[in-house]
Amino acid sequence: MSGLIVFTDLDGTLLDASTYSFEQALPALELLKQRDIPLIICSSKTRKEIEYYREKLHNLHPFVSENGGGIFIPRGYFGFQISDFEFQILQTREYDLIPLGSPYKDLRAALAGLRRKGFAVKGFGDMTVREVAGVSNMSCEEASMAQERDFDEPFIFKGSEQETEHLLKAIRAEGFHYTQGRFYHILGDSDKGKAVSVLIELYKKHAGEILSVAVGDSPNDIPMLEKADIPVIVQKSDGNYDSRINVPKLVKAHGIGPAGWNEAISRLLSANRLSAQ
Repeated sequence: MSGLIVFTDLDGTLLDASTYSFEQALPALELLKQRDIPLIICSSKTRKEIEYYREKLHNLHPFVSENGGGIFIPRGYFGFQISDFEFQILQTREYDLIPLGSPYKDLRAALAGLRRKGFAVKGFGDMTVREVAGVSNMSCEEASMAQERDFDEPFIFKGSEQETEHLLKAIRAEGFHYTQGRFYHILGDSDKGKAVSVLIELYKKHAGEILSVAVGDSPNDIPMLEKADIPVIVQKSDGNYDSRINVPKLVKAHGIGPAGWNEAISRLLSANRLSAQ
């Protein structure tokens, strides 16, 4: 493995926002494989959704689900006992799982409490598979995987700006947090940045000094971008960058979604500081 690692969001970043295709990113993806550079998916998607895309990408590296809620590390990946670190570890047949987020049942209960207070919130757990497919532009198969959640609940709220602010304050008052990608999300004390920090620590123990790149497009990516040595933002589908993302040393990709991802990664890999890793 090289001394470089790449963290990436999926929706609207590596995957096209409407077609969920990563075809435009294939040249840079191939470069990463040729140079043995780990590509670590860090997404709001569930474990099953990410596994679906990992199989398509032939990706065998760790991944982060549900906005930092869970870190899934293939068993034996690092070659040392990660139990030596001060993390809670849940072992499954395939992974060492580091859970950082709140249990899903607690988030569902919090959402129900918000409805009792008069907020018209509707989570993925309140929808049928067809409804989730409709609001997310997914197939029913993918929507079914999106409903198998552990640490994060996406929800829809169509209130005014003032009503939305009241809702977000109510979420904080209940002791939970929120973030925003394509949907609003209610979650516990976890985010992509905390998960990325854990993985960077593990990679440093495994490979020594590393250089980390993170690529995203939405506010839920900000904590991840802040933890990376080189943060990268791709353009949204309208050709603009999300103005809410303003982190130091931010690299702006020249392209929308996977096209921008391909351009930025290819450009960074050709730079002396990365090609020498």
